[in-house]
Amino acid sequence: MIFPKIRVLRSHGQQAIEDLDAVELTARFRGRPELTEAATAEERTAVEQAAAICPTGALAAAPSALDLGRCLFCGECARRAPHNIRFTNDYRIGAPVREALVIRPGDRGVAFDEKQVRPEIRRFFGEALELREVSAGGDASVEMELNATGNVNFDFGRFGVGFTASPRHADGVVVSGPVTRNMAETLEICYEAVAEPKILVACGTEACSGGLFAENRAVERSFFDRHRVDLWLPGAPTHPMVFIDGIRTLLGKKKRE
Repeated sequence: MIFPKIRVLRSHGQQAIEDLDAVELTARFRGRPELTEAATAEERTAVEQAAAICPTGALAAAPSALDLGRCLFCGECARRAPHNIRFTNDYRIGAPVREALVIRPGDRGVAFDEKQVRPEIRRFFGEALELREVSAGGDASVEMELNATGNVNFDFGRFGVGFTASPRHADGVVVSGPVTRNMAETLEICYEAVAEPKILVACGTEACSGGLFAENRAVERSFFDRHRVDLWLPGAPTHPMVFIDGIRTLLGKKKRE
């Protein structure tokens, strides 16, 4: 009985990613976009049409800018204006400030301002970090990707980072979803239950801006007005490598080139 299982195990090969800092995702992955200024009337029209169909208003035509915190990464804008909008496979798109998620022509990376990282984060959590994930009205897509960070492929736990069921055992909170009114009080209670100092991470487009539901009357996002977010992670959903890269950069374990 054991030999068939051994054959299956051997057929799987090496699944674990040895060096998470050297991962390169498939070219089909939509990560950081690159914008170029429209040089002709035809290109300007294409960018304007792309901005007009953006369901979250993430794309602005004049001046040209793409807000990753509102972007659904559907890629429709790149199909409408291929000469001026291109999505790369760069997953290094997390930032400690919300404004850094806005991409403009000429940008070749999402800036990670080290000065915006509170000193106590690296002092207390540089070697171990336990997080409580709160799905505040999410659709479970971001939550599944966060679960994947601990699987056999990524094994983020080897770096001392994991998720805990109790906020009393957590060092911070990861929020996913737009934060509905039904979850607003629960999220606040969970956050207050975490001892100081603590980390707050907004994970996914819905958490960063509300996404498709930003103007919905069932959404109540005042939580982000009262509490400082230490790390903004865009994505719809957020890829495990976006989360891993963002957290490791926040903890000072790697630097954004």
